[in-house]
Amino acid sequence: MKKIIVVTDTNSGIFPEEAKEIGCHIIPMPFIIDGEEFFENVSLTQEKFYEIQASGKRITTSQPNINDIVSLWKDLLKEYDEIVHIPMSSGLSQSCETAIGFSADFAGKVQVVDNKRVSITMKMSVLDAVKMAKEGKSAKEIKEYLEETALDSSIYLVVDTLKFLKQGGRVTPAAAAIGTVLNIKPVLQIQGGKLDRLAKVMNIKAAKNKMVEALKADLEGRFAHFVAKGNIGISVAHTCNQEAAEEFADELKAQFPNVKFGFVDPLALSIATHTGPKVLACGCHRIYE
Repeated sequence: MKKIIVVTDTNSGIFPEEAKEIGCHIIPMPFIIDGEEFFENVSLTQEKFYEIQASGKRITTSQPNINDIVSLWKDLLKEYDEIVHIPMSSGLSQSCETAIGFSADFAGKVQVVDNKRVSITMKMSVLDAVKMAKEGKSAKEIKEYLEETALDSSIYLVVDTLKFLKQGGRVTPAAAAIGTVLNIKPVLQIQGGKLDRLAKVMNIKAAKNKMVEALKADLEGRFAHFVAKGNIGISVAHTCNQEAAEEFADELKAQFPNVKFGFVDPLALSIATHTGPKVLACGCHRIYE
């Protein structure tokens, strides 16, 4: 049986300590702040990120250095036969396409997965990949499965303020100003690797109801077959909102008692860059049978 290592990045929401427990290798994502480069969970902690964001400094995301990734692949292949590399969705970053291009030089030993996911659903893909590798699946088989099932997931989230969406150009300054005055909270969705608007509501209770409605539509509609087989999961994510996230998780467990519950995790900082703090999110994801 071939020895396979799963490689991912911190866009999955996986921290270094957890990566050791899972049995995968984690790449810290770079961020640029005032011209200086920081790396998530290395020189940029969750706490420091939100402190800098609150100060008004502009934070931008960046791709990992491809030369560093190629060097990592070469080092890992001294110990492992094959690599399954799971970057953030190609719909949200160019890092996936770049990695795919460079993997061509490794004669099939590096399989880069365009999984079209981020955060809690991307984490589920990593867990699936590790499980498949332990079962003896090849890197190519794992890649094919993850890409075939890439769209079997959804994330819904509500942002507390339009400020950071405005900074990222996702809403106009005028719309952000009106939204702030009216205290409008946009509910967003991530499906297929793209961040889109789902609805606009007036308070967090309405936002949670809207997210539950969307989740219910998924579970009773396009994911009904997976629910019947018991291989769909629900998870919750947040930004600086742990208590509210745990409360929301309890509500979802009560609402969907027959669905497996995954985890409550901080939202990937690459997403938090555009959404800001106090985000509440939920997602559903197919689980490898």
